[in-house]
Amino acid sequence: MPSGRVVIWAGGELSPEHLNVLDEEDFIIGADRGALFLINHGITPDLAVGDFDSVSPEALQEIRNRSREIITCDAIDKDLTDSELALDLALNRSPSSILMLGVTGSRIDHMLASIQMMTLALQRQVSCSIMDSHNYLTLTGSQALVEDRGFAYVSLLPLTPEVTGITLEGFQYPLSNATLKLGHSLGVSNKLLAASGTVTIESGLLLIIQSKD
Repeated sequence: MPSGRVVIWAGGELSPEHLNVLDEEDFIIGADRGALFLINHGITPDLAVGDFDSVSPEALQEIRNRSREIITCDAIDKDLTDSELALDLALNRSPSSILMLGVTGSRIDHMLASIQMMTLALQRQVSCSIMDSHNYLTLTGSQALVEDRGFAYVSLLPLTPEVTGITLEGFQYPLSNATLKLGHSLGVSNKLLAASGTVTIESGLLLIIQSKD
């Protein structure tokens, strides 16, 4: 039985304005510096996880004192990023959905890894999203409801070599049984016509990016 939403805060781009997405029922995981961000803004992480190589010893002690639980790992002898460790722990809770913040920023390698990690959630049939100040990302292998979240554009990018049977309803530029291939930009910069739209696909994995400048 799903246990509710898990919200992961990693150590990338973070803004206090994102704190308003939290609900009282959320299970909150702070990954590395993300845990310190939460604590500095009066939020108690249910779980802090990571190697904590990006915080000072004093800050790590603060994280230990003010988190409900902490899991630490060696910064050298580990195979997963802090974000993936957090995602694994989140998936072990069988959540209804996962929202990840602080997984975008100046490190393109970390950002792309985090985007690809959403496939791990999809394999477990768990809805997973990524949000920052300019983007809201979701991934679908079947059908997705795209809601107006205040972002101007909706772009569709294949995460597999091709995505087939793409049908859009409620968009400025509709598609019917279309195919998108990796490396092509046909699906970039669409717009919703109303409060929501529907994306349906037959095969492949499709990344849905709501964005604004």
